[in-house]
Amino acid sequence: MSDSINSSDNQDSVTETGQTVEPGKRREIKSFVLRQGRMTAGQQRGMDECWDKWGLELKDGSLDMAATFGREAPVVFEIGYGMGLSLAAMAGAEADKNFIGVEVHRPGVGSLLNEASTAGLTNVRTYNDDAVEVLKQCIPDGSLSRVQIYFPDPWHKKRHNKRRLVQSKFIELLRPKLKVGGIIHLATDWENYAEQMMEVMSAAEGFTNQAGEQSYSPRPEFRPLTKFEKRGQRLGHGVWDLLFERTA
Repeated sequence: MSDSINSSDNQDSVTETGQTVEPGKRREIKSFVLRQGRMTAGQQRGMDECWDKWGLELKDGSLDMAATFGREAPVVFEIGYGMGLSLAAMAGAEADKNFIGVEVHRPGVGSLLNEASTAGLTNVRTYNDDAVEVLKQCIPDGSLSRVQIYFPDPWHKKRHNKRRLVQSKFIELLRPKLKVGGIIHLATDWENYAEQMMEVMSAAEGFTNQAGEQSYSPRPEFRPLTKFEKRGQRLGHGVWDLLFERTA
């Protein structure tokens, strides 16, 4: 799955998306690589038929959640939902909640919209943008009941670890967006990243580990088990879930 955060590095002259940078100039590094892929017929249909109804734009600024969904309900915010299959499944299973997804890859956005339309869902909205900018510009403080970051890019090479999404600066940005009592739910299949997540969240101000100090949580029922995860379990691969509650 994909996600986003900003940092800087001026050692390379070509970005992950192939854009050149003038020597001596600093550039942004994002924790995703923007892969350009073809849209399937279903993904294109999702964009064509549903974006105007359910797509959200960074330029529109701060959201009025009740107006956006046409009702008052707890808001779940997912960063980097991939093809959106699990997000659509959760929205169908938790119809009493409103769901906002953020995904940088357009085929994934089209896929989510097509899935939501096919399932007759009306409680899903999405951005096709950088999650950090969406949080800064569009999400009001105290408006989220749950934040989900499932299987973010692990940037497994040590020199790339700084590009990982779950870092203290990002959690500082995220905390005020949650209601007191709201949950951050993280999941990864990279043990080293799980350890980093635990270190960051345990040190973060205003959060308590629901499983107890330095403990991982069992997968909650609301997080669907993906085909990828089922295959990993058969092969003996681990998955680590962390649930931290905002307490202040």
